[in-house]
Amino acid sequence: MEQIRVAVRAADSLTFVGLVSLVRSRPELSLLSPDDYAEAEVVIVAVERLGSDAVAMLRQVVADIGAPVLLICNDITEAELLVAVRYRVVAILPRAAVTPDRLTRSVLSAANGEGVMPPNLVGELLKHIERLQRDVLAPNGLNAAGLTPREIDVLRLMADGLDTNEIAGTLAYSERTIKNIVYGLTQRLNLRNRTHAIAYAFRAGVI
Repeated sequence: MEQIRVAVRAADSLTFVGLVSLVRSRPELSLLSPDDYAEAEVVIVAVERLGSDAVAMLRQVVADIGAPVLLICNDITEAELLVAVRYRVVAILPRAAVTPDRLTRSVLSAANGEGVMPPNLVGELLKHIERLQRDVLAPNGLNAAGLTPREIDVLRLMADGLDTNEIAGTLAYSERTIKNIVYGLTQRLNLRNRTHAIAYAFRAGVI
């Protein structure tokens, strides 16, 4: 069995020692020393609440390690949840709900790119996304992928194998316009090239 490499950060030494002991007891997990944190596949961060000190810790984790984060905390508000997601938190466990099995399952899910959150937090996050789409994106002709309908049309035709001239003819645009559309979306979304842009649109489910 290939072990998941785990780094542990905690706001207090007692919690840190407890999590270290728990991780070491699980055959699926491999605890890293602080010197090896850059190799972590998942970072476990334990705090009481997501206050300014905890946010600073998450910011440092993202800067130093960059791996997905499993956050262990007490109550968390919608605003705090959105901050957590910004700092690569993909799984959240209430402190009172932490057991060896739940912790291990959450780490494995995080390592596989899956999210783990209590149902009430999932509901809050979905409501926020709905408000974002309704109040911010839709009025500006965008969607959750950050693409306009015209950009989606271009990407869909690119995915069908059409070249710039063929896309321009199909959409009744000039070739220069098509090139500007592609350049604009790749620059705005930090995409490397057309292939990357098509893959991005596929993953977002818009083509």
